Amino acid sequence: MAGTLSDNSDPLWHALPVEQLQEHFALDPQRGLDADAQRRAWARHGPNTLPEPAPKPLWRIFVRQFKSPLIYILFIAALLAVALGHHGDAGVILAVVLANALIGSFQEGRAERSMAALRKLATLRVRVLRDGAERVLEARELVPGDVMLLGAGDAVAADARLIDAAQLQAAEAALTGESVPVSKSVLPVPEATGLADRHCMLYSGTYITAGRARAVVVATGVHTEVGRIAGLTERAEEPKTPLELRLEQFGRTLVAAALGLFALVLLLGLWRELPLSEVLMVAISQIVSMVPEGLPVAMTIALAVGMQRMAERGAIIRRLSAVETLGSTTVICSDKTGTLTRNEMTAVALWLPGGRELAVGGIGYAPEGRLSEGGQPLESVDENTRTLCLAAALCNDAQLLPPEDERVGWSVLGDPTEGALLVLARKAGLPLDTLRMTAPRESELPFDSDTKLMATRHRMDDAPRRVWIKGAPEAVLSLCAADGHAALQAARDAAETMATRALRVLAFATVDADELDPSAGFEALAGRARLLGLVGQIDPPREEVKLSVAECRAAGIRPIMVTGDHKLTGLAIARELGIARDEARAVDGHELERMGEGELRDALPHIAVFARVQPAQKLRIVEALQARGEVVAMTGDGVNDAPALARADAGVAMGVTGTEVAKNAAKIVISDDNFATIVGAVEEGRVVYGNLKKVILYLFATSMAALLVLLTALLAGYPLPLAAVQILWINIITEGTVTVNLVMEAPDGDEMRRHPIRRDDPLLGRDLLARVALMTPTIAAVTFGWFAWRLSLGLPEMLVRTETFTVLAMCCWFNVLNCQSANASALGPRLLRNHWLAIGLSLSIALQAAVLYVPAMNALFHTVPLPLESLLPLLALASLVLWVEEVRKLWVRRARGSAA
Repeated sequence: MAGTLSDNSDPLWHALPVEQLQEHFALDPQRGLDADAQRRAWARHGPNTLPEPAPKPLWRIFVRQFKSPLIYILFIAALLAVALGHHGDAGVILAVVLANALIGSFQEGRAERSMAALRKLATLRVRVLRDGAERVLEARELVPGDVMLLGAGDAVAADARLIDAAQLQAAEAALTGESVPVSKSVLPVPEATGLADRHCMLYSGTYITAGRARAVVVATGVHTEVGRIAGLTERAEEPKTPLELRLEQFGRTLVAAALGLFALVLLLGLWRELPLSEVLMVAISQIVSMVPEGLPVAMTIALAVGMQRMAERGAIIRRLSAVETLGSTTVICSDKTGTLTRNEMTAVALWLPGGRELAVGGIGYAPEGRLSEGGQPLESVDENTRTLCLAAALCNDAQLLPPEDERVGWSVLGDPTEGALLVLARKAGLPLDTLRMTAPRESELPFDSDTKLMATRHRMDDAPRRVWIKGAPEAVLSLCAADGHAALQAARDAAETMATRALRVLAFATVDADELDPSAGFEALAGRARLLGLVGQIDPPREEVKLSVAECRAAGIRPIMVTGDHKLTGLAIARELGIARDEARAVDGHELERMGEGELRDALPHIAVFARVQPAQKLRIVEALQARGEVVAMTGDGVNDAPALARADAGVAMGVTGTEVAKNAAKIVISDDNFATIVGAVEEGRVVYGNLKKVILYLFATSMAALLVLLTALLAGYPLPLAAVQILWINIITEGTVTVNLVMEAPDGDEMRRHPIRRDDPLLGRDLLARVALMTPTIAAVTFGWFAWRLSLGLPEMLVRTETFTVLAMCCWFNVLNCQSANASALGPRLLRNHWLAIGLSLSIALQAAVLYVPAMNALFHTVPLPLESLLPLLALASLVLWVEEVRKLWVRRARGSAA
């Protein structure tokens, strides 16, 4: 009968015996809550969540836009304008400040919403018993009375009282400060026991490091211990990324340069005996023009857009710094099973002592297929084969689920490797439905990634007690000394032969024993175990991975396989996928252990596969690669992978098979456990960085062009070509309407044919400066040339200034098209694919038209309406900026084509 909930007041759970706990919740621990009990608990307690911090109100985001040295300079300029009697200019400056704040608020609000949406993708999931069936739920759905099923690597999602535990240890540093994992048991402790010593309790926010357990949820949400500690529930702000810090330094450098140029413009104006008020306003406007106030907003949007695009491709970014790191990645260390392969294990070969070899028919999890020997199907399964399959079924934590309404086809709940063993047992005719009842598990040594072994003890019909052992062949064979050297060597040879066929090999053994002492571990079984045989499983490579590996190599990224399988199995798969070339070698954990640090660093360029590595050795591999200057992405899924994931430049956790501990340590979680998804995320990281450099190029080239026009006029003895408010308009409105939209650019298509981005890559590197050296003089020559020529014709100065102002704005429009790509032509459909940029350009053109043709705007911006027919020559002249850059791009494309 499923449990129902009691309305009694909550007791001290840690002091309550298991029987009274079950009585309190009227709970059957083998079935969990029924649907009615769950609904009542949900109505009473609500979702298992902590209060989310309130979203930042729009007014606060708006006010924050004014906290900038640039804005302070503009306010000073407005005050000076008022003091000098330029009230119209002061009004324009304040209006520009307001417009800048509105644009910034809109973009920052959009980024906040994007980040919030991405956070929802990384929800914690838990296994529970409900209505007698195991289910996977979101943690928020837990209610008091639920029976949680926990194993190594699982995060504890609510406070719970243990009712069953096997060698259980939990890491509780986040709650108690205890630096080492704590052993747990089901025995109650005295009422006065402190939180850190309540060994029969598990607490939300901690995680399981070893063993397995069943625990009854006793508190959720704000009623958990974590929920009561306000300091642990506050969301900490993420530190600034290295790129953000470099951008801040870049901005400070430009501010310093702008102040120097302010003094230069002021001195030149005074030398020319121009009116002080006019020169002062222009000099201040020029400072504003040089400071890239749109860059921080562009950075935020670029990261948010990059994270959204990565999420759409299955990569959930947990740390902002990972976005930029991905673009610099030079090595990807990837697990084999499930990442490079499909993780659809199928047992295809058996080896029995004495040299018998059997084949297993069928593919996938459907228990359809027969065992055969020498090409002939077995009429009946002999005792030795049946015993091997019995060990595979009992020393196993997975479940084989038949098709149901919501499940199409057979599926596995648990580890796919163990699921394939259950399928094998069904094909051998074993009754899985009743097997675990007729041979109940009484104790166990859970799988240990260091020993690569698992053992369970069962009560059997033909023996008082029997221990079944499963694990890596070398680990199991080390326990089977009684079998004799010749038999063990034959098993080793058979395991190697299977491995060369790209099979994943497991060995099985048995011990007739009344005890399985968890404290003694596997050493107590040494010399007593009897080998039952080997099982070879195949896990086909993912079809898309071979192409992704080729992409990596073209992009200057080296893939390395890190696997727990035999090195010959790993090397065979690595050669098939293109990870290992002819000269590449595979190194196993024992060989790695014998290597010194210098020897390992020297050997790394030639190693394509690390096999049979322990999780701790992953950390050593990461550090050795980093010592060679590599930027390392490392995948992992287990609790012991956490140190390597945290140490890697880009730790990547598996979303399907990964433990919560691994996900928390990683910067990236991939939802489909697919190597191709990692490669896609690397491409998006390069796109983000490339788009940000497009923004820097655009802002720097146009700002320097305006400055060059001004300095040329002052040095050549001409009047000022632009009014102060016109410079501000160009800087904040004309540029501001398109700058942020430039980071929305789609990939150029050649990102994965470029070399990785250097970690110390300058924001204004040689390539960008070369383009600035072409763009800036072209814009300045076009703008100043028109200004000087029109003045020479004796035309009114206000008309000439208006035309010059319009030419410069048009040059900015054409130049943003130039900045879309370093090599691809801006002509054709490229503009149309970035709808945000098209909208920004349209808005900029409309606002420029308002400045020219709205009388009120004429007065504020010192402009006069221009005849419509005069705009065409201005547009044609400004387009020279585009044509000059198109010639350069054509030359680059032809040069690359010739080199290829």
